[in-house]
Amino acid sequence: MLELQHLYRSYRGIPAIEDVSFQVKAGEIVGFLGPNGAGKSTTVKIITGMLRPNDGRVLFEGQDIARDMVAFRASFGYVPEEAHLYNYLSALEYLQLVGRLRGLSEALIEAKATCLLKLLNLESWQYSPISTYSKGMRQRVLLAAALLHDPKLLIFDEPLSGLDVVTGRLFKDLLELLAAEGKAVIYISHVLEVVEQVCTRVIVIAKGRILADARPADLVQLMSLPNLESVFAQLVEQQDTHSIARQMVEVMHIADS
Repeated sequence: MLELQHLYRSYRGIPAIEDVSFQVKAGEIVGFLGPNGAGKSTTVKIITGMLRPNDGRVLFEGQDIARDMVAFRASFGYVPEEAHLYNYLSALEYLQLVGRLRGLSEALIEAKATCLLKLLNLESWQYSPISTYSKGMRQRVLLAAALLHDPKLLIFDEPLSGLDVVTGRLFKDLLELLAAEGKAVIYISHVLEVVEQVCTRVIVIAKGRILADARPADLVQLMSLPNLESVFAQLVEQQDTHSIARQMVEVMHIADS
């Protein structure tokens, strides 16, 4: 469904991503992992059309997305890491705006928006301005907006941020149902336990390059490590965090002589 072909992007001559290539098929939940500054955000911005690559291309259902960006944007739903919303709107007004931009009829928008808000426990808040919402509530509004137009591709960037335990469990169940319906899902997260539970494949990127692309269980077995977190740490050459934490505590204890 989605294919990235040899993407390259630099900023002021410094490469952010180099030769990034992978596919996401219908019915797959693909985890996209990497440390901060690895190139995840740049890749996602290229996929969503917010950024143009210096080289390479993105195909959706076999067509270059650059040929008809409007049609492509109508085919995906996106929950960004930061919940940038119009704070003066209510949740219902925001979903109405999104629905109109997606070309949905007013009757359909009303029916779907009110139902989604109810299912996400936002019914009693649907007329209140978003400025009064908690972080988790804002995430739920973004989730409803991403689902509103029944997209073929869904991109979730740290979607569990701010969500309570019950909503987090709901989201994991939702992922499984979306995949069963043939949706293609890109799931970006630092919560590796959840990635290991829900993703059919994981792609690991570091320093702008793809280091691994395989099923979580295959990576764990191949590298003879106990879990995905250990695999990730070894692949990206993660620092000895325990040692650094100990040194930070030692610095904290320094006193005037």
